[in-house]
Amino acid sequence: MYTIDNKHGYNSKVWDSINFEHPATFETLAMDPELKNAVMEDLNRFISRKEFYKKVGRAWKRGSLLYGPPGTGKSNLVAAMANYLKFDVYDLQLVNIYRDSDLRQLLLSMGNRSILVIEGIDCSVNLPSRQQPATRQ
Repeated sequence: MYTIDNKHGYNSKVWDSINFEHPATFETLAMDPELKNAVMEDLNRFISRKEFYKKVGRAWKRGSLLYGPPGTGKSNLVAAMANYLKFDVYDLQLVNIYRDSDLRQLLLSMGNRSILVIEGIDCSVNLPSRQQPATRQ
C-alpha cells in the first residue's frame, strides 16, 4: 500500500510504501453472489482489453464509485479487487493536496497496475448547496 510521504516538505509530494497485506478475497467477501460475479466479470473484461484501449488511444483505466456508511465493506471490496488483480493500492487523502500540480505529480508517479483510493471525497471539498430556497409567488 502506498500513502503520501510529506516528510520531504510541502513542495515534495511522493508516495511512501508500507508493507500491508489485506486478507480479503472475493471468496471471503460477504456480498450478493450475483453482484460479486458481475464485479469479477467487469474486472476480467477490463484486464483483457488493455490492447484495445491502446489501439483506440484511450488511457487504460477503470473508475468505480463505492459509497455507503462506514463498516459496509467498501475497503474490503477494494482489497479483494487488488488481491484478485495483483494490483498495488494507493491511498490518497485530498486534504494533503494543495495544488493541481501536486495531484498531477502523484498520479503520474503511480504504477500502471494500481488502484487509487480516494476516501471521503464527499467530505474533502466544500461545495455550495445546490438546493435553491423556495420562492413565493
